[in-house]
Amino acid sequence: MPQPGFLEATLKCRCPRCGRGPLFVGWIRMAERCTGCGLDLSRVDIGDGFVVPTLIVLGAIVVIAAFWVDFRYQPPLWVHALIWPPITLGLALVMTRYLKSFLAVQQYHVRPETL
Repeated sequence: MPQPGFLEATLKCRCPRCGRGPLFVGWIRMAERCTGCGLDLSRVDIGDGFVVPTLIVLGAIVVIAAFWVDFRYQPPLWVHALIWPPITLGLALVMTRYLKSFLAVQQYHVRPETL
């Protein structure tokens, strides 16, 4: 079975060894084992490596977008309070999923013996 490419496995959130089994159970919870090849994914050590990039990039995106909306349309404050929390939460979940996938695939490609 051919090993998937780094980018392919990351963007599809698939097993870095076989490319068939999903990395996640649910949206952001890592699977214990690959259902395709049996790779032990419980040994993936992501830690908090995804938190800082998520906070910095997400914070910049939301603040810039909020300023742009405020200067362009001048909505009342309650509109900001209504629209930005769900946007922030949605972006945080998407970014967390793909950054965790990136770090898991990177660990497999750099140090496959740890998995």
